[in-house]
Amino acid sequence: MVTQTPPQSGQDAPAGQGAPAGGEPSARQVAGRRWRSARGVVAAILAMIVIAVILAALRPSTSAQALDPESPKQDGSRALAQILRQNGTQVTVARHADDAVQAAGPGTVIVVTRTERLTNEDLGLLSNAPADLLLVRPTSFALADLVPQVRKDGPAFEDAADPGCPLQAATLAGSVAFHGSETYEVQGGSATECYKTEYGSPRVVQVRNGANTVTVLGSTAPLTNRRLTEKGNAALGMNLASGVTGSSVVWLVPDLPESGSGAGQQSLTDLLPFGVKLFFLELLVAVVLVALWRSRRLGPVVAEALPVVVRSAETVEGRARLYRAGHARDRASDALRSGARERLVPLLGLPRSRAQDPSAAQEIVTAVARRTTYDETYVGAALYGPEPLDDAGLVALSNVLDDLERQVRQS
Repeated sequence: MVTQTPPQSGQDAPAGQGAPAGGEPSARQVAGRRWRSARGVVAAILAMIVIAVILAALRPSTSAQALDPESPKQDGSRALAQILRQNGTQVTVARHADDAVQAAGPGTVIVVTRTERLTNEDLGLLSNAPADLLLVRPTSFALADLVPQVRKDGPAFEDAADPGCPLQAATLAGSVAFHGSETYEVQGGSATECYKTEYGSPRVVQVRNGANTVTVLGSTAPLTNRRLTEKGNAALGMNLASGVTGSSVVWLVPDLPESGSGAGQQSLTDLLPFGVKLFFLELLVAVVLVALWRSRRLGPVVAEALPVVVRSAETVEGRARLYRAGHARDRASDALRSGARERLVPLLGLPRSRAQDPSAAQEIVTAVARRTTYDETYVGAALYGPEPLDDAGLVALSNVLDDLERQVRQS
């Protein structure tokens, strides 16, 4: 007759439907536990990816005709160019830096846009141009060549701001709606800083360059068809573009340079869209939060048995060496006196709680003096006196306390 051993607890279910023989978890159970522990992190990362995609989709794209004075698109500048012409200012459109420099003269303002398309040679020509320059949201390379004392400080997202400076072009325009803009930092030299953020970083900076000026505008809003009618945008764009005389404007919108001509003078931060930067910032914050969440937390102290038994004499000797190495005669003497009082108090018939009670010092000294050959002054100095001056005094104190304890025990 053949018999079968009945299944034990935890093994009743067939293979693949419960815990396998031996109590070891199956691969499906392990995968399920790992998924349950990691699904919160995965959900957070997916949510950030969705947010980054939405922000990138909502951000207005820049067309090839951005800031072009002949473009009627929302990001073009045809409206501002027409207003300048109607007010008697000659507007010349240039597609190359050398054409812009040749058309410029004293009293002319060169409006420089799309500086990411300028080569090193173009920047050199503009730096020597006999005219004022208006740099519209320039790259870091253009700033370094054309106005080296001004550097980027970071983005700002406040919609409107007041001039807060004596620059006539800004005071006449008043409050301006910049929307997203760059802010700047001036290092050395004198400059006029306007439309500062709450942290003190300006959006408009004008620097004197010999007989001419270089103005840095951190936003394209005052020049575009879409934002021209908001607050004082039109006035600021006209005032900065026409300059002091208002005679002529050379509007430089560089064409895409030929391949291999040194174009694209942009740093990595200039090339990355804002949505990508925001995504990496969110990812960094998420990683830090997950690290803090999953980090080991210190719980209460757990008492565990020592792996070896240490003799009390070795412990005392080890602590004594530490006191001696640190010249801690005060701690050593306090430990000797405290131990002596703890042993003397029961012998005197006093409660143990009185041993470390300062108010019971006189009572203990009197009781010890009655049962020894020493007077109260000597006993008080031994039990509550100052710390010894040297190691020899510490040894003498130990001998005195031993003698006091011996006499009390024998009395």
